[in-house]
Amino acid sequence: MSIQNRRERERAERHQLIIDAARELAEEEGWDAVTTRRLAEKVEYSQPVLYSHFKGKDAIVRAVAIVGCGVLARQLRQARPVRGQSRLRATAEAYLAFARERPALYDAMFVQQVDLPWGTGEVPQELLDAFAELVAAVEPIAGERDVETLTEIYWSMLHGFATLIHGKRLRPEHHQARLELALSALSLAKDEDRF
Repeated sequence: MSIQNRRERERAERHQLIIDAARELAEEEGWDAVTTRRLAEKVEYSQPVLYSHFKGKDAIVRAVAIVGCGVLARQLRQARPVRGQSRLRATAEAYLAFARERPALYDAMFVQQVDLPWGTGEVPQELLDAFAELVAAVEPIAGERDVETLTEIYWSMLHGFATLIHGKRLRPEHHQARLELALSALSLAKDEDRF
């Protein structure tokens, strides 16, 4: 292996180490605790090394969000239902489980003010992959409706649930009834064909 290849590999490993450390610190103490000083201590590199990878905290949160979208896409893909189950419901349950189990990651992806170019030609592949999984759940029931707009409505509903559940604003014992009503009200579940 050439010296250049080794340096590139080490730089990529350091980059990922910083992202992982930021996510872990946010999971332990929240995003307010994530500072370049704390990250530098956690990864045992100087702050200038961090700045050689990221311009600041916003860039780090953005990187965490992009990685998170890749993780979400994989989880939604793995949750595809077996024959006879509702894909909309399975995707919704997987999305809400992700938000519940990975609150700091979800927060970086969809709550923190980061510069992620959703809806533009500059969207990172991880974001496209996550959205594509939502589209795949909605597509069978879209009919004549614009599938991407319908997917945005579905996603907005899921995000609202995730945010309110995280804030303990909804009654946990009514989760299934709430989801059924929401899917039916959007005319998504009512007309859905079974696989």
